[in-house]
Amino acid sequence: MNQLVFSQILDGLGLAYRIASNGRTAVEMHRTLKPRLILMDVSMPEMNGLEAAAAIRRAEVGMGTRTPIIGVTAHALKDDREMCIEAGMDDYLSKPVSPNKLAAKINAWIGSDAVALSA
Repeated sequence: MNQLVFSQILDGLGLAYRIASNGRTAVEMHRTLKPRLILMDVSMPEMNGLEAAAAIRRAEVGMGTRTPIIGVTAHALKDDREMCIEAGMDDYLSKPVSPNKLAAKINAWIGSDAVALSA
């Protein structure tokens, strides 16, 4: 269900994207696709989002790049945000996610020309 919601929002924002079905796939997609930004669900099978973010950060050591990672979770507690940051994520977004909240986060990390805020 979350993948469908995010797909609809990202389509509406006119962004190109790929969806990983689990954390291991997310790490592999980072390696092969080199995305400009990652929206990382904290609760994923096989390898959760915290583990996947940490693996991506380890892989980036020595590469001279750092892909912004925005953690997405249903939890909105202060500790949840801190766990995301400690795992190597750059920002945090709690569910439910609105198109405007998501667009604002994307703009903050990859520039205002990436997506126009929707009405």
